[in-house]
Amino acid sequence: MSRLKELRIYVEADLNKLDDDKRNSAIVHLYGVSLAATMIAKKRGEDPELASMAAMLHDMYAYSSGSYDDHAHKGAELAREILEKLQLTDERETDIICSAIYHHDDKLVIDSAMDEVLKDADVIHHCMNDLSKPIKEKEQARFEKLCEEFGML
Repeated sequence: MSRLKELRIYVEADLNKLDDDKRNSAIVHLYGVSLAATMIAKKRGEDPELASMAAMLHDMYAYSSGSYDDHAHKGAELAREILEKLQLTDERETDIICSAIYHHDDKLVIDSAMDEVLKDADVIHHCMNDLSKPIKEKEQARFEKLCEEFGML
């Protein structure tokens, strides 16, 4: 079994503890961001598997705690615990994934290449999952750059 599949089984088991509406929303978001991260990473020459793993974990703290307060930083800590428990990644890979999660809410700042993959995947899902919602101000410039990068003008 692939390590991404193993991680998804773990994440889904954790999400199954949520009520139906929250669980469905979490699954849609995590899988949507995961797919976007895989595509962006592949296009930019980054590791698509690590990008997808980071995306599957990026909001787990918020879902498990019910709070978005400092969820990126606390989420990076939780992701490290999960990855060490499951032994799916080496130390370097764990650091890459946790850095992306740690920085994913800093949409106005430019960080490492993999950090940017996760931020951009999160923005794509936020902006395209429900086209009736307005784009958040902090995501507007990033979304416009993504539209240009992917020829969606």
